[in-house]
Amino acid sequence: MSALSDFNKFTANLPRKEQPMPVLFIGHGSPMNGIQDNEFSSGWKKMAEEMPTPKAVLVVSAHWLTYRTRITSMEFPKTIHDFGAFPQELFQVQYPAPGSPLIAKETRDLVKSTAIVEDHDWGLDHGAWTLVRHMYPAADIPVLQLSLDHSKDEKYHFELAKELMELRYKGVLIIGSGNMVHNLKMLAWDKIEEPGYGYDWALEMNDKFKKYISEGDFNRLINYKHLGAEAKLAIPTPEHYLPLLYTLGLKDKNEEISFFNDKAVAGSLTMTSVKIG
Repeated sequence: MSALSDFNKFTANLPRKEQPMPVLFIGHGSPMNGIQDNEFSSGWKKMAEEMPTPKAVLVVSAHWLTYRTRITSMEFPKTIHDFGAFPQELFQVQYPAPGSPLIAKETRDLVKSTAIVEDHDWGLDHGAWTLVRHMYPAADIPVLQLSLDHSKDEKYHFELAKELMELRYKGVLIIGSGNMVHNLKMLAWDKIEEPGYGYDWALEMNDKFKKYISEGDFNRLINYKHLGAEAKLAIPTPEHYLPLLYTLGLKDKNEEISFFNDKAVAGSLTMTSVKIG
């Protein structure tokens, strides 16, 4: 058996820990954050330094929308450059972390509410590698992705996350990657270089999200469509918001919640990120 296969077998049969691995929601913002050393990428690095080293990383990215929920199951996931009109330097980035077919299988077996499909074609999109290459630059930790089933409602995603809890107790770091407030059509391009600038409605909605997260009022967050006009502006389409629901669904009782990278960018986007545990 190859060394990688031996490693995959080991990680898929990890002993259960007394304390679960923290779980994160990360506002990933522009793909350029993947190659820039700025306050946001520094926040990701600092978070990785403060947490135990994970045995594997599972990312729920805003950029993998599928019919049915899928999980990457290849030994070597490719680096996907799923964007356009950026510098060539960004397209040249490769993040050669291994995958783990056996962790994918274990994840599939944990979920009883739906059939998770093992996927051999996707890889790591920019919702995953732009973060993880700053957090774990050696690319020696297995990285997998879980897709967003676009045919399902918000409650489905929140409840599905709960079934993944056992992975946290086996040292797997689960990251929801998106943005709480994400309205690209309303970006203030003249303010793009001024982190902290946000429209009133964006800042108001971001504060409201943080309030409900801190209070554990997750039902309001699941039913965000009833939070008024500001919510419709903040979340014109759900894909960048749904990863937050996975992070919240993975919260165990009495776990602490904290925020980092809590800033608006270009008026209509927030980088606000959440750590649980």
